[in-house]
Amino acid sequence: MNDSDTAIGVIRTMLVDDHALLRAGIRSLLEREDTIGVVGEADSFDRALVEVERTQPDVVVVDLKLTAGTEYEGLRLITEIAARHPEVASLVLTTFLDDDLVVRAVKAGARGYVVKDVDTTELVRAIQSVSGGGSAFDPRSAAIVLRTVSGDGASSATLTEREREVLRLLADGMSNKRIGLTLFISESTVKFHIRNIIRKLGVTKRTDAVYIASKRGLI
Repeated sequence: MNDSDTAIGVIRTMLVDDHALLRAGIRSLLEREDTIGVVGEADSFDRALVEVERTQPDVVVVDLKLTAGTEYEGLRLITEIAARHPEVASLVLTTFLDDDLVVRAVKAGARGYVVKDVDTTELVRAIQSVSGGGSAFDPRSAAIVLRTVSGDGASSATLTEREREVLRLLADGMSNKRIGLTLFISESTVKFHIRNIIRKLGVTKRTDAVYIASKRGLI
């Protein structure tokens, strides 16, 4: 299935991995699913940003290592996607699993984290979950999140830097329109961030979000 014939209701999915054979294998598995359409691929940070703009996916499946170096460029990519395209869900699919990486991925804006030995059924479920606004962590990464960040710290870890910026401007009493002008984003994107902030902080109103954030030292 390509991006020109992806059916309505099918989850538009993009793959980012620097290994072409792995991308081909994952694509082959996913394209057997009626609910998922792979609309693009990329092997680097720069190419991925171009492809996100071109294909407008619902979900980007990201490997953390996109080069042979020591840096985890996938984390930087997730941060950029969250800032530029908050409506796009990032799902980490990687061979690396440790406390620091899982937490850093969540902080960057990833909505899920699964390792590459996950079976196809679980990967499909993870894509479906994050595309619907939920989260998806395999048992090992979920245990890391629970062990590493608990209580108030959990909410702090799940807020992206962009969401913190929006929170700070909310605390200054700015309207959605003014926040958008200040951050150079659309008013609809501001509303999207505010909905996420309210959900993550477990409140129902923006004023409560500001209060809780201030109390927890998030702004």
